[in-house]
Amino acid sequence: MLMTMSDKIVSPEQMQAVYDEAKTPYKYGVILRGDEGNAVDCPSVFRHGDAWFMVYVCMNKVGYETHLATSRDLLKWEPLGKLLKFRDAGWDKWQAGGTISLQDHTWGGPATLQQFNGRYWMTYLGGEHQGYETDPLSIGLAWTKSPDKAEEWNRLKENPRLTPSQPGVRDFESTTLYRSNVIWDRNETLGHPFVMFYNGKQVVNKRSTERIGMAVSEDMVNWTRYGDAPVIDNLKGISGDPQIVRMHDLWVMFYFGHVWKPKAFDTFACSRDLVNWTKWDGPHLIEPSAEVSAFDSTFAHKPWMIKHDGVVYHFYCSVHQSERTIAVATSKDFSKP
Repeated sequence: MLMTMSDKIVSPEQMQAVYDEAKTPYKYGVILRGDEGNAVDCPSVFRHGDAWFMVYVCMNKVGYETHLATSRDLLKWEPLGKLLKFRDAGWDKWQAGGTISLQDHTWGGPATLQQFNGRYWMTYLGGEHQGYETDPLSIGLAWTKSPDKAEEWNRLKENPRLTPSQPGVRDFESTTLYRSNVIWDRNETLGHPFVMFYNGKQVVNKRSTERIGMAVSEDMVNWTRYGDAPVIDNLKGISGDPQIVRMHDLWVMFYFGHVWKPKAFDTFACSRDLVNWTKWDGPHLIEPSAEVSAFDSTFAHKPWMIKHDGVVYHFYCSVHQSERTIAVATSKDFSKP
């Protein structure tokens, strides 16, 4: 049955209910720093066995590598080692920033990773040039049998899977492709089991804009762009780093914004069909602290959100001047007994 325009729009009351469910007013603080002052970024958190794990990105002056950390309580974290390292050659020689794929996306669910073809999966942005996200970047896939081990993941020989130079690329992704999140939609809402959301960059007259679009797949290897336009477009600046969860009867996309409102912050949008998204226009889920000396006074952005035992944990990249760390905010005040 075709959806009417009113069916495609999520009501203000439902949007408010999502905000009330997801808000995390208590900033616990920095939980992870890079070795030797290196910047860390882009957390994605999952449960495996009896422990929690975080896949995150470290930039050691020349490019991105992907690392793993572990925790028992989601607050105290121990780095374990690298999952995607620099390579001697290739399209992803100096950039490999990974994000977990196929997590159980049920809000308040187990937050575990699902296997497809006996493998655990991640997507990663990759590039052959040194520097901070130097254009062009493309999207590759990697897999492992042991997501709790700090060992190199297996990169697909067919990589990269999506690039800004492929035939059929859309205008909004014609310069670079950034961070992606893949869900396993077993109801096949769009006619495919695997749906990827990612932000792409377009540069026009030296003005850079990032928007969020989609691709779909039957086998996690071969991907087709879905639709002619982005699904999240705030017209300027950055809309990026989407994370998709299923909250009751709604799809919720957590993502970050920059430039189209002051500083960098986390917000969300909601959808009934994965294609038409209603953007939240109320208070940010996370924003920089007002105190100039605070650990996140410059930026507070790039969300990964988990609800566990009734508590919401909002992991994000916290920036104070030139120091880039990973922090968490929660729905419970852990400073109180």
